[in-house]
Amino acid sequence: MNAGSLFLLAWRVVPRLPGALVRGIFDAVAVIAHAARIGGVKQLERNLERLRPDLQGRALRRMSRRGMRSYMRYYAESFQLPGLTEEQIAARVRAVGHEPMLALIESGQATVGALTHSGNWDLAGAWFVKRYSPVLTVAETLEPEELFRQFVEFREGLGLRIVPFAKGTGVFRRLLTGMRKPVSFVPLLADRDLSRDGLEVDAAGHPMRVAPGPAALALAARAALYSVHIHYERLHGDRRRRAGSPWGIVIDFQGPIEAPELPQREAIAAMTQRWVDLQVARIQQYPQDWHMLQKVFSDDLDADRLARASAGAIATDESG
Repeated sequence: MNAGSLFLLAWRVVPRLPGALVRGIFDAVAVIAHAARIGGVKQLERNLERLRPDLQGRALRRMSRRGMRSYMRYYAESFQLPGLTEEQIAARVRAVGHEPMLALIESGQATVGALTHSGNWDLAGAWFVKRYSPVLTVAETLEPEELFRQFVEFREGLGLRIVPFAKGTGVFRRLLTGMRKPVSFVPLLADRDLSRDGLEVDAAGHPMRVAPGPAALALAARAALYSVHIHYERLHGDRRRRAGSPWGIVIDFQGPIEAPELPQREAIAAMTQRWVDLQVARIQQYPQDWHMLQKVFSDDLDADRLARASAGAIATDESG
């Protein structure tokens, strides 16, 4: 059975199971995967070590184990998310620093959020939709198509408006149009972009490839750009009872990130670097909740592929 079939099976079966059983099953999967030293675990450790060089040896192993448990917690929660009540969702989420952004939304201005693969962004999106404003975001196309449709239906079922991402489909223009009707919050995962549009930034002294899309969209739409980081926290007492879970998330909003008086490309690069600086600081605080099991730092990437991507970007700029 391939990964796509497993996901489809999980969507059918997991919502019918008790929450404690689901958490136990996915936690066991995380522990087994970590003990097996699968490729994703090794890459996670390489990524964490660059942002937290103090993590070495056993300390790094312990942190990557916590990271895998956090990663599998995300999936366990997401498969159960459509069956949660509004009260459960509200009890599982705590937001900080969001008041200035909400004031902008209430005044009729759209806002853009740049996120990393941290915590549970699906839970955060469902909470934001139910509490404040429509959410517009992007979903990367997946194979098989049935799996992609399931992901889209899942997120649309939470109340999110989805723009499928595929090359040549005018995603950027569709996001700009979507921000005009109605006013939306546009959260975009941006901590990995290996395409020719990827931007190399400095992350704690290491070159890293990220997406310039959030900054570019904010500039084009004249919208505020916020850095949004999500991490888990333990729940206790009445909040834990209302949540139906021992875990909740904290959504940390920082910004707005000001647009400098520079040409467009330089402004996008500066805003993206500022976002990376804010995110790195939070990831260093909560490294266990950064679910980056793929190559993202330039030193890990294939040099020929990066050269081809850069050449493609230059050719596109010159032809435009």
